[in-house]
Amino acid sequence: MSSSTAFPGQSPLAETAPLSLCAREPHVPADRLVAEMVPPPRFDSVRFDTYVPDPNQPSQSEAVTVLAGFAAGLGGAHATGAGRRKWFSKKPAAPTGPRGVYLDGGYGVGKTHLLASLWHATPAEPSLKAFGTFVELTNLVGALGFQQTVQTLSGHRLLCIDEFELDDPGDTVLVSSLLRRLVENGVALAATSNTLPGKLGEGRFAAVDFLREIQGLSAHFRPLRIDGEDYRHRGLPEAPPPYDDEQVTRAAYATPGASLDDFPGLLEHLARVHPSRYGALTDGIGAVCLTGVTAVPDQSTALRLVVLADRLYDREVPVLASGLPFDKLFSDEMLNGGYRKKYFRAISRLTALARDAKGLVAQ
Repeated sequence: MSSSTAFPGQSPLAETAPLSLCAREPHVPADRLVAEMVPPPRFDSVRFDTYVPDPNQPSQSEAVTVLAGFAAGLGGAHATGAGRRKWFSKKPAAPTGPRGVYLDGGYGVGKTHLLASLWHATPAEPSLKAFGTFVELTNLVGALGFQQTVQTLSGHRLLCIDEFELDDPGDTVLVSSLLRRLVENGVALAATSNTLPGKLGEGRFAAVDFLREIQGLSAHFRPLRIDGEDYRHRGLPEAPPPYDDEQVTRAAYATPGASLDDFPGLLEHLARVHPSRYGALTDGIGAVCLTGVTAVPDQSTALRLVVLADRLYDREVPVLASGLPFDKLFSDEMLNGGYRKKYFRAISRLTALARDAKGLVAQ
């Protein structure tokens, strides 16, 4: 339909044809990938003084104090001058002592808030600080190549990695090797991760798991424990019931900047777009409207959907859908498998975005 054509029963002056994610195949230059490694819009305004510690959890107040001191210690010149050395300069000795912090705690205790606050508080230009999820970092390596990623990030003062994944041995080894090279070049590190839902000793063993997985970098990290309400006692929020196809379509035509796609078609399209471009795929999108949501057919498709859900959540884009509710997206086998943490996170985030979309449907 043309932009001047109304959805049946609606005023033609108020309606425009929605966009389509499936019609987009964004090209993202390498410099944009790096430039976008900043805290997502959801965490633009967070700071240490906007974090509200639980008075019953003294570790939360202690974490703020320690991280603020860590940020202050990163001021001044780059630790080694990496990225600015002349070709004949002698390679500096690797820094000694902790050059990183690992925020150890369960789901929902504010680790990402604190990590983003650390990024904001570090006295350096944004171009000298990087913030991204583990998946975004591996996607960056995939887009640039390992050596180019090392070269690009070595001049940074700080690299923050949110949601460090402990469930993919190959990617963990890749990132471990990358971090080792960056530490040698004087880059300070900060990371968070979540243990798997339902794992015995959740939180208590997270630091041990993390330090073991980053192979040889343990001495460079100070684990910082953040206690709080246990995710196992909270459970996943119940997804709101889906709408019908007509409601979703009408909302798409009535919402400026909305996209409208058939869910199976979108899943097929995601296979043709590199995950590092999923953020660009949603540029300018005010709401995502999906018809015919079905269970995800396989693990590869599921993992791509997880990345899209993360990018939509980061950008606070509401999602309106028909078909199955989002808590039925993944099979029991997937939710009990090695990537279950990612799937639970995607369900939680898509559910939150579905709640945000309620106002798009005419009552």
